[in-house]
Amino acid sequence: MTHSLRQISIAGKTTSCLGVGGMSFSDVWGATTDANSMAVLDAAISAGVRHIDTANIYGAGRSETVIGQWLKSNKDLRDDLFIATKGGITADADGNRKFDNSADHLEAELDGSLKRLGLDYVDLYYVHRREAEREIEEVAETLARLVEKGKIRSFGFSEIAPTSLYRASKIHPVAAVQSEYSLSARFSELGLVQACAKLGAAMVAFSPVGRSWLTERPIPYDLAKDMFFANVNPRFQQDNHARNMQATQAFRDLAAQAGENPASLAIAWLLSQGDHILPIPGTRSTSHFAHLVRGAQMVLDADLKHAIEEALPLGWCHGDRYSVAQRIGPENFC
Repeated sequence: MTHSLRQISIAGKTTSCLGVGGMSFSDVWGATTDANSMAVLDAAISAGVRHIDTANIYGAGRSETVIGQWLKSNKDLRDDLFIATKGGITADADGNRKFDNSADHLEAELDGSLKRLGLDYVDLYYVHRREAEREIEEVAETLARLVEKGKIRSFGFSEIAPTSLYRASKIHPVAAVQSEYSLSARFSELGLVQACAKLGAAMVAFSPVGRSWLTERPIPYDLAKDMFFANVNPRFQQDNHARNMQATQAFRDLAAQAGENPASLAIAWLLSQGDHILPIPGTRSTSHFAHLVRGAQMVLDADLKHAIEEALPLGWCHGDRYSVAQRIGPENFC
């Protein structure tokens, strides 16, 4: 039996419990086209998905630009949509990644995002990475001023610690925290999921199908080694890749026995972890997106949820989720 998508409230606005992540609208997961990205957005709307998440650095603005082109052709949908983007990651003169949460930088980056999106405001603006040297209270005050100016309706942070969330929330309500969360990345359960629930913030989960490990066909090593994965994600390096392919086979077998796609089960499991959780999977495939929607329509019974957690117990994954270089920025709290 299928159900309509559960609704979730973020900063007083209701949206779907499933979103679409715009990182896949650049070439980071492999070559794509703007037409293909728009087809995914069309499929999302048809399925009842109303949350669209992107960032200024996805394809150096390409993701925001294609979403803006799509929005221009779907102006009548704007009031029903929940649009989120991010800023705060930049580069120095040598091209090295750095973080800038200053008021001038965040507002300038937001203005660029609004121009690419063709919007007067976004529903949610995230600080993509926290600048460690700048107090988070100062950043929350900056974002609160952007709310007052009408350029954003609410704000959030990506990959921060629960303690930082509590500090920022004393300045202004934080609408959402974005963090990796799935059956293959459960560190958020050690305080962040709980802090979001306590403070009334949405827990927006990126990579909810484990960067493909929780799907029917995980990315094979001969493709992963030439992509984003092998350089920044040790789980896709050769030895770990083979181990993780073997470790996830029980989950794929379980999905087959249940008559479901593994990605559907991964989304259903994640949504069962709390009413404030909102997965934002990215994909270049409309058929794969249908499996993700199916997961958001499911209601897991206790036996199937237990079987999923038996197939993929805590700590099953081989390798860290980030390389040493990529570890700079996300706040460690466990």
